[in-house]
Amino acid sequence: MITFSFEQIKESAVFLQQIFKQKELKSPEIGIILGTGLGNLVNQITILAEIPYNEIPHFPVSTVETHAGKLIYGTLSGKTVLAMQGRFHYYEGYSMAQITLPVRVMKLLGIQKLLISNASGALNPTMRKGELMLLSDHIDLMPENPLRGTNLAEFGDRFPDMSAPYNAEINDKIINIALGNGFPMHVGVYAALQGPNLETRAEYRYLQRIGADAVGMSTVPEVIVANHCQLPCVAISVLTDECNPDNLQATTLEDIIKAANDAEKMLTHIFIELLKEI
Repeated sequence: MITFSFEQIKESAVFLQQIFKQKELKSPEIGIILGTGLGNLVNQITILAEIPYNEIPHFPVSTVETHAGKLIYGTLSGKTVLAMQGRFHYYEGYSMAQITLPVRVMKLLGIQKLLISNASGALNPTMRKGELMLLSDHIDLMPENPLRGTNLAEFGDRFPDMSAPYNAEINDKIINIALGNGFPMHVGVYAALQGPNLETRAEYRYLQRIGADAVGMSTVPEVIVANHCQLPCVAISVLTDECNPDNLQATTLEDIIKAANDAEKMLTHIFIELLKEI
């Protein structure tokens, strides 16, 4: 199991702080993690610095072909943002510490809020492909917890509370923005599984019965770590396929990416408007 000490995490942060200082950039305010097929929000950012992951100490490198693998510093809607154009997944072979390292680094850099997006499958029969779901809660079905191991007390307590993992105040703002623009925005529970395979019919039935509205392979580790270090966060799923066990259709990565791209304009607009209000 690969883990990081506080000193190693600080080393990553100091490296980035030096870049910001050289470019006379202030500390970023908002962190953004962009999911599969959802990297085009970067096109709306006024980019002031662009750092490949492989140049940052201790950072892993995304192996997913649709993830660019860059940390983007810039401005959007009057806020300074630090956006991950490409995230890391457990199914790629990384440890939870590697997956969540960027969240802790962003916390040290001064991030005040964290916005997360992902592509997921719709389990709730009222939800349709191409729509959005705001996460109100989650079910962690991954085989490892990112807080396993020695507690990093510099970030938070050994047993962090998870009664409200997603910030209710920011969630309300997102709902109002979506309603005001006529976007199909659901609110629901996200189940996180290891992947990389999609689930069987029986597994979809199981997930429905335990209360999940959508299923994916990311987000929850980052949210756990954000809560551990008292970093308010929200997450939006783009629903890229319908996981109806009674009428299940085969799905490919190309299908998922196309659906994410088709819905991305809505997600981008929501994030742009949200940044004006937080």
